[in-house]
Amino acid sequence: MKRIIVIGSGGAGKSTFSRRLGEATGLPVIHLDAHFWRPNWDPTPKDEWKAKVEELVKGDAWIIDGNFGGTRELRMRAADTIIMLDLPRRICMYRAIKRAIVYYGKKRPDMGEGCTERIDLEFILWIWNYPKQGRRRAFEELDRQTNKRRITLKNNSDIERFLVELA
Repeated sequence: MKRIIVIGSGGAGKSTFSRRLGEATGLPVIHLDAHFWRPNWDPTPKDEWKAKVEELVKGDAWIIDGNFGGTRELRMRAADTIIMLDLPRRICMYRAIKRAIVYYGKKRPDMGEGCTERIDLEFILWIWNYPKQGRRRAFEELDRQTNKRRITLKNNSDIERFLVELA
């Protein structure tokens, strides 16, 4: 495992898991949110974003966390390991709301400069709809990656067991 992507619903814990995985493996961690969002939550234009991701995956070793469906297959092709955090909707919703409260008015460590924590209806609906929409697309893309190590972690016990076994 030298080139790992971590995907899953908002609130699934991708950034926290990736940080811990980076500590366990010594691999550098790349949080896509920090690269995609410009100050005041201004998104990077699509063509520029694709070029940026193509540059990020050129590295020899990394952990990249984030969904960003438009570049997910590109990252999957570059990875040797794909980890899907497939946690229940209620856990993801709880974590996203808790995160918004804990970081209210502050920038999270995995975010770009000038992006103070926020939560809005669009994000809540994305998490709510993820099991039927985003999850399905992610697993379809994952199924096409037959020559990759694919790991699905469904709950906190799976996550902890994986990290302990890795250490």
